[in-house]
Amino acid sequence: MKPNIKNIFIAGWLLLALNSQAQHPVKLDSVLQVINENNPMLKDYRYRAEAMTNFAAGAKSLMAPEVGGGPWMVPYPGTKDTDPANKGQIMLSVQQKFTNPAKLRANQSYLNSKAAIEKAGETFTFNELRAMAKTAFFQWMVLEKKKKVLQENEEIIQLVLKISRVRYPYNQSKLGNIYKAEGRLLEVQNMILMNDNEIVQKNILLNQLMNIPKELRYSIDTTVHYREFVAELVDTTTLAQNRSDIRRIDKSILSMRLNQALEGNQSKPDFTIGYNHMIPRGSGMPSQFMLLGMVTIPIAPWSSKMYKSNVKGMSSQIQSMQRERESILNETQGMTASMVNEITTLDKQVNNYEKRIIPVLRKNYETLMLGYQENREELYIVLDAYETLIMSQSQYLDTLRRYYEMVVNYEKLLEK
Repeated sequence: MKPNIKNIFIAGWLLLALNSQAQHPVKLDSVLQVINENNPMLKDYRYRAEAMTNFAAGAKSLMAPEVGGGPWMVPYPGTKDTDPANKGQIMLSVQQKFTNPAKLRANQSYLNSKAAIEKAGETFTFNELRAMAKTAFFQWMVLEKKKKVLQENEEIIQLVLKISRVRYPYNQSKLGNIYKAEGRLLEVQNMILMNDNEIVQKNILLNQLMNIPKELRYSIDTTVHYREFVAELVDTTTLAQNRSDIRRIDKSILSMRLNQALEGNQSKPDFTIGYNHMIPRGSGMPSQFMLLGMVTIPIAPWSSKMYKSNVKGMSSQIQSMQRERESILNETQGMTASMVNEITTLDKQVNNYEKRIIPVLRKNYETLMLGYQENREELYIVLDAYETLIMSQSQYLDTLRRYYEMVVNYEKLLEK
């Protein structure tokens, strides 16, 4: 396969965009595009499909002709015979086998169907890689949100500590509460380190999927909203049209039928034509020739058993693939029905956190913090309110992550 100028341009553009980092955060569509163009697994399928297409191009070729020559009916040395007719001849021979055209056409169709299977396999693999990339991308998005929350919490605790240390010499703050706040600060800083490490892991995974240097670091576009999604039930007909694994099974069934037809064509005869030219060794004898046509008899009982058995065996394999297809569709339809309900529930939970729970808890914390700054509240009450807010934010981010993961799994089942 010749290098694709478009592929090279896209890969080069991505590297430039990634090196720009904050100025040009990478979007999900760009990541998926580069995976489609540059992932080695997908290239493998493309090369195999190209190989099958090349094999099919020569499938209708005939066997090479056979040419030979040598003495024909020549007496052994020492034989005493003066008759010129008994000196034998020199024979030149040429022979060509003609495979039945129906067999050649059937073989070409079968090889072309193998190329279609490889292309369907490429689509199936891209769907798997796309799901992995989207999951990593969305998890990275949630980690970025979590990082902002942790940094905000770090600033809050540092403010509380600053106020507490100023008040401690005047007996307006307890030493135990200061130590408790210092411990919380160290915990948050440790969580920030762990969160940054997880971001790097997602970065490396996306680099691996895109087949670019693993050490390349960049930022992703977190401004796009990916929550405008509606999950709905689908029937088996729609699933069969959308899912690449079903299409691959359909291509495999078609290929098996074509192979079955190829085996059935083994009952048709092949032809061979041979021409021999004899040059006499003795004087006075004319040159002679022999033109011989031959045909195979594949319907003979001792030769037909093999291809008849193969045809029956392929019929059983086709029935097996049809049952597999039916089983996948049935299982997928049941899984999507369950996912629709779960995605709807998670979406409602995320909305509740964003619009009701977190705003109320934040308002509660800010009110208590204001009271603490005015010396009307105790530090432990402020810390309790802060921990409740933190816990709620953590639950919100976990719910958001599960929502994104469930959406990706749902889309993977439907291949949208």
